[in-house]
Amino acid sequence: MTNKKKTPVIGNPGTGGLATANLAIQSNPLKSRGDLLAALDQLTEPLQQLYSRGGARLEIGITGASYPAATAGMEGFSRVLWGMIPLLAGGGGSRLWATVLDGIRHGTDPAHEEYWGDVIDYDQRLVEMAAFGFALAAVPEQIWSPLAPQEQEHLYNWLNQINSHPCYDCNWLFFNVLVNVGFRTVGRPYDAVQLERNLTRMDAFYLGEGWYSDGVNGHCDYYGPFAIHYYSLLYAKLMEREDPERSRLFKERARLFAAEFIGWFAPDGSVLPYGRSLAYRFAQSAFWSALAYAEVEGFPAGVVKGIILRNLRWWFRQPIFDAAGVLTIGYTYPNLVMAENYNAPGSPYWALKTFLPLALGAEHPFWSEPELQLPGLPAVSVQHPPHLVLVREPASGHVAAFNSGHLSTNEHTHTSAKYEKFVYSTGFGFSVPRSEWGLSQGAYDSMLALSEREDNLYRVRRRNLESEITDNVLRSVWKPWADVEVRTWVIAGLPWHIRIHRLETGRALDAAEGGFALGQEEEPAQQLSGIGTAAATAWGTSGIKGLTGYSKAELIRPNGNTNLLRPRTVLPTLTATIEPGVHWLASAVYGDPSADSPADEIRTPGPILDQSPEDLLRVKFSGERISITTTGGSEIIIPLQ
Repeated sequence: MTNKKKTPVIGNPGTGGLATANLAIQSNPLKSRGDLLAALDQLTEPLQQLYSRGGARLEIGITGASYPAATAGMEGFSRVLWGMIPLLAGGGGSRLWATVLDGIRHGTDPAHEEYWGDVIDYDQRLVEMAAFGFALAAVPEQIWSPLAPQEQEHLYNWLNQINSHPCYDCNWLFFNVLVNVGFRTVGRPYDAVQLERNLTRMDAFYLGEGWYSDGVNGHCDYYGPFAIHYYSLLYAKLMEREDPERSRLFKERARLFAAEFIGWFAPDGSVLPYGRSLAYRFAQSAFWSALAYAEVEGFPAGVVKGIILRNLRWWFRQPIFDAAGVLTIGYTYPNLVMAENYNAPGSPYWALKTFLPLALGAEHPFWSEPELQLPGLPAVSVQHPPHLVLVREPASGHVAAFNSGHLSTNEHTHTSAKYEKFVYSTGFGFSVPRSEWGLSQGAYDSMLALSEREDNLYRVRRRNLESEITDNVLRSVWKPWADVEVRTWVIAGLPWHIRIHRLETGRALDAAEGGFALGQEEEPAQQLSGIGTAAATAWGTSGIKGLTGYSKAELIRPNGNTNLLRPRTVLPTLTATIEPGVHWLASAVYGDPSADSPADEIRTPGPILDQSPEDLLRVKFSGERISITTTGGSEIIIPLQ
């Protein structure tokens, strides 16, 4: 079965497709420093009409967050600074800067109606102070010198609140560091004791091999590259003379991390959607911008430049703006379903961190280096600190991160979906639930979902009792109920991978195993074969095949806007009913994205379900055991008991 291939236009609601206001940035070639300057202007120009009367707030939208609207307006104001500061540091200028200075004057003046207010412990405004600290340290002549003495005092007093209010014990500790570095630069009193204490505490988050967790027992996610490493490289650049040893250490850790993090990037510029705060979008490549800014040795400048520019090009091809050209909350399209409780209308402008290379002047060698493609990277690589096995498929450019799971968790939105799926993919993304009721609302791609018999309320992996990786085999132990233990083995590979589960349950369960969620507009081409199902659309092919224990295969139609990459999806799924006792479930999952395929036809699923992925991945099932030969040549024996 074939259907004529049509690439759907996914626009913002009510715009009838991509808004014309966005065409300038979408056609920006992003090859040179001038193109990057133009892109920053194209991103910030639509904001000019959205500043409050006093200039101290950006009033972008009306959706809510965990903090008041006034704080959200101040957040939007500060996040634009992440792009403005490098622009000014590199000798550029902006029509917005006069408005920004007025906003600083009014936002820090306790007598003004737009005063940003007195902060409290763990306040969102503490987060936003970091940009001001960077500005004071990097461009004091632009932000400090233009202020009158009383205005300087107001700014100092407002920022100095960070020295008497605690921040969360994670990447937040760097906000205090940057503010105090800024105070030091402009010759104002600063808290040297707290600065040193926070920098020392950051060492407790370091796991080795370049990796930081976001706090003790925290996750290794984008808060490593676009927060902790980013701020540490700002520090290394700004404090290289004053603190040479720590600056050297930060650069060395960043160099090590770069060799690992590069594996998250696909050749087309896309990056693994994984973890929280994905609404910050192209902040995903901000680490590489900081690497260039701090002039860290390692990858050639052309490789670093290529990663940044390809990522920006990829993002600007996505419908991430509203009709006026303002960034929306979401991932590849406007989407509040996937957002965090701390995502306000101005939050996505954290992505402007990626424009840090503009701080390098026009004559800097970085700009004359030719853009280079990704270097050769291994087909399979193990990253132990984040609990991931990365698999790359050169033919499709597909990158997938297989996940053994974590021993701790957090209370952020959709934590299970963002940190505990079995695999995350540049080609298929991942899905978040609309509700826990039923398979369509749950959107359980790359998960084993369990419910009490006919209860229709599903539980998935959230926290693991055990988690380990041996070559391309990932093992975890997790308990969705006190009397239900699941032991899971995932054999990583592309386009096929295999999952094996041993369930020991004290209650009757319904089980559902989801493959990759596949984007669709028109009805997909389908294949059913035995206990297996596959589908093909303009975005590729996704399938799942039961190897043991499953009784039915079907295509689930998840609720709209659950997947990060595509607003409408289909999800190949296996199901089984399980009585109390010990049971084994095994499946083979197929995923091959084809978003950039030149073919004129949507591919049919073809005979993929007739393939034998067990042979491909060297997995043998016998009556008494399962044997797995890993990519490293080790043999893993799983007794069937």
